[in-house]
Amino acid sequence: MSDSAAHQRDDDPEETEPPSASDADGSGDGSDPTTTGTPDADGTEPTDGTNATGATSVVSALEAAGAETAFGVQGGAIMPVYDALYSSSIRHVTMAHEQGAAHAADAYGVVAGEPGLCLATSGPGATNLVTGIADADMDSDSMLALTGQVPTEFVGNDAFQETDTVGVTRPITKHNYFAGDADSVGDVVGEAFELSRVGRPGPTLVDLPKDVTQEETDETPGPAEAPPGTDPNPEARADAVEAAARAIERADRPVCLFGGGVIKGEASDAARSFARTYEIPVTTTMPGIGSFPEDDDLCLSWAGMHGTGYANMAITHTDCLIAVGTRFDDRLTGGIDTFAPEAEVVHIDIDPAEISKNVHADYPLVGDAETVLEQLTAAIRTVPDADEWREQCLEWQETYPMTYATPDDEPLKPQFVVEAFDEATDDDTIVTTGVGQHQMWASQFWTYTEPRTWVSSHGLGTMGYGLPAAIGARVAADTMGDPDRDVICFDGDGSFLMTLQELSVAVREDLDITVAVLNNEYIGMVRQWQDAFYEGRHMASEYNWMPEFDKLAEAFGALGIRVDGYDEVAPAVEEALAYDGPAVIDFHVDPEENVLPMVPSGGANGQFALSEDQL
Repeated sequence: MSDSAAHQRDDDPEETEPPSASDADGSGDGSDPTTTGTPDADGTEPTDGTNATGATSVVSALEAAGAETAFGVQGGAIMPVYDALYSSSIRHVTMAHEQGAAHAADAYGVVAGEPGLCLATSGPGATNLVTGIADADMDSDSMLALTGQVPTEFVGNDAFQETDTVGVTRPITKHNYFAGDADSVGDVVGEAFELSRVGRPGPTLVDLPKDVTQEETDETPGPAEAPPGTDPNPEARADAVEAAARAIERADRPVCLFGGGVIKGEASDAARSFARTYEIPVTTTMPGIGSFPEDDDLCLSWAGMHGTGYANMAITHTDCLIAVGTRFDDRLTGGIDTFAPEAEVVHIDIDPAEISKNVHADYPLVGDAETVLEQLTAAIRTVPDADEWREQCLEWQETYPMTYATPDDEPLKPQFVVEAFDEATDDDTIVTTGVGQHQMWASQFWTYTEPRTWVSSHGLGTMGYGLPAAIGARVAADTMGDPDRDVICFDGDGSFLMTLQELSVAVREDLDITVAVLNNEYIGMVRQWQDAFYEGRHMASEYNWMPEFDKLAEAFGALGIRVDGYDEVAPAVEEALAYDGPAVIDFHVDPEENVLPMVPSGGANGQFALSEDQL
C-alpha cells in the first residue's frame, strides 16, 4: 500500500468516455425523459418523486454499498440526486464550499476506514472539488465524488455551467465515469464506490448528466462490485519473501519504515507485531504517523525533511531498510543518491508501480501489507543480532532530542501549545491540520499511538485542509459511536483563512471540534525559507493584516478565545475542550519560530540543520 493514489491508464477499456460534440443529439443516452412537471430553465423536466429514476438508483446504490454520510453543496445539475437523498438513510452535511466538501469526505474516509462521499453540481461545483480530489489522489485516500452535469444533448455545446469534468479529473482519480443512461447508472456508482477502496485506495468520480438522473428506470442496481482484476493478489511471491527474510536475518542495523499504506491496509497490528518480534527500530513517514506507537522504546518517530534527527540518522546508517507502504517521496528521501546509502532495501507495496520508482528495491514484495508481513514473519528463522544497533539508536535520541526554548523575553512558542493539548486529551484524540509550520509542530510535538488519529494533507500540501477535515473527522467519529472523542484542528493563520467559512457548518451541525490557530502573522514556512534561502526578503509572506479570529469565531456562533501568554494556555485549552460545540482559540505565537530539524530540499537526511544558522 502506498502513500498516494494510482491512476488507471487513459486507454483502460473499463472507462466510459463522455460523448463527443457529434453525439450531442442524445441518441441512445436517455436524453428524452418521460417525466412530468414544469420544465427547468435548462429544458429538462423535474421528477415528481413517485417513480424510480436514475437519481433514485444512484442513491439506492450508495445505500447498498454501505455509504452513511455525504458532504456536498446543492446546485441545478445535481438537484435530482439531492431530491432522491431527501428520503434516504444517508446523512447529508451541507458544506459552505465544494472544496470543503471534498476535504471533509476525505477526512471522514481516513478516520472511518471507508470511502468518503462528496457531491457537487456541474461546472464550478465540480471544479471546486478538484483540489480535494487531487489531495485524496496524492495520499491514496478512498473517496467517491458525484458531480452533476448538463443534460446529455447539451454536452460539448458550452452550455450553462458545463465543464468536461471527466477530462479535468482523469489525471487525479483512480478512475472516473460518465453516466450514459438511467438503467446502468446505479451499477456504475456502486462500482465506483467499491473501486475507490480495493487494492491501493484512491478517489473515483461519476459525472451525472441531469437527463440521466431524471429519466425513469425499472432497473435495480446490483451489489457494489469493483471491476474484475482490480483487487490484487494480497500475497507476495514465495521466493521473494524467502530472499527478503534471509536479508533481514543477516542485518546488523535493520530499520522498519512504515508508511501510510500500513494504516490504509489495516496492517498496523501486523507491523507492530513484526517490529517487536524481531526488535527492529521503527521510523515512519508522515502519512504513516500512528502506525507504530511513538511511546514505544523501538520508535524513532517520523523521518524526512522535518523528521527527527535520530530517525534520519537511523535511515542514513541502516544496512537493511524494511519499507512498508511508502512511495519514497522527496519530502522523505531528500536526495535519492544519499538516502539509506548503505542499505539493502526490502520494499512491500500493494502497487507494483511504486517498486523501484524512486528508491531501488533489492527485495521487492508486491502484496497487501498485512499479508506480506505475516509471510515474512513465517519465513524469518532468527532474530537479527542488533543489540549494538539499538543502543546506537538510543544514543542518537539523546544526542538529537526534540526540544525548544521558552525564554521569558520571547513570545509564546507554538510547540508549547501542541504539547498542552496533547497532555489534556486522550490517546484516541483525532488531530487534523492545515499545511505549513503548524502542521510540522503538530506532528513533531504530539505523541501519536493509534492509527487514523493523524489526518493531514501530505502529498499535495493543501492549505485550508484542517477545518473541513476536522468536520469530516468529527462526523466520522460520531457515526462510529464515539461522540466523546476529541477532535483537535491545528491550523495556521494563513491556512485557516482559506476555509474558515466552514466554521458556519460546524456551528450549524453543533459539531464538537476545537480549532487551535497558531497565529504568527506569516505564511510561516514561506517566511522560514525566505530567511534561509532568499536573504530574508519577505515577499508576500507577511500576514499582519489577519482578522481577530476569536471575534470572528463568535460572529459565526462558536466559542472564541484569544491567548497571548503561557499562563493563559492551560485555562484556554480546558475551556475549549469542555465547551460542547465548536471552539476557536487564536494563539498569538512567536513569529520568528522555525521548524527544526530541517533537511534542505534535495539534501542528505543525515545532514539536517538543528538551528537557523546551519541552513
